[in-house]
Amino acid sequence: MLMPEQRTKLDPTDDALFYDVPRFVTHVDDPFIARLTALYRDRLTPHSRILDLMSSWVSHLPEDLPFAHVEGHGLNAAELAKNPRLDHYIVQNLNENPALPYEDGEFAAVLNCVSVQYLQYPDRIFAELARVLQPGGVAIISFSNRMFYQKAIAAWRDGSESSRVQLVQRYIRAIPDFTEPELITHIAPVPALLQLIGMGGHDPFYAVVATKRSP
Repeated sequence: MLMPEQRTKLDPTDDALFYDVPRFVTHVDDPFIARLTALYRDRLTPHSRILDLMSSWVSHLPEDLPFAHVEGHGLNAAELAKNPRLDHYIVQNLNENPALPYEDGEFAAVLNCVSVQYLQYPDRIFAELARVLQPGGVAIISFSNRMFYQKAIAAWRDGSESSRVQLVQRYIRAIPDFTEPELITHIAPVPALLQLIGMGGHDPFYAVVATKRSP
């Protein structure tokens, strides 16, 4: 799916070292978060089991939507421990070990928020997402144009916003168990005055959504 050079990072050191210090910040703006929470409200099933992959101290799930279990995964234990929506979490570097420690069909949904750009072996990871999803389960991959530049893979770092969307769609299409990916976007227009002074508007919102096919 990716050539070796496309998987490279400007900072090739162990990702665990980069994420060793907790960052209790949100990496996208409030309008992005509001749109993501609304998407979760629309697509997630109450009282189901959710996997929040590459999570942090906040999951952006609707506060009033109950789940049977929310499993967290990430690289910083302090951030995950502070996340009030997680019932349990694991710390695992997916670029070193892409095999998820979960049973087949364990989850009704897998979420990944603003982190897909760091995956060096997305073919393996997306195959794992399909494996741990139950038939009819949904994968929601959301992202914007922000990143830790030194840790994003070259295929993402050197691409345009449209090519990044196409890249995530390719990740989904490469896995036969997934349906054709649905793209949800919102890019707020930038007022002319802000354009004149070199300022942008809100973070662009992209989400690629796919469902695991039934046997």
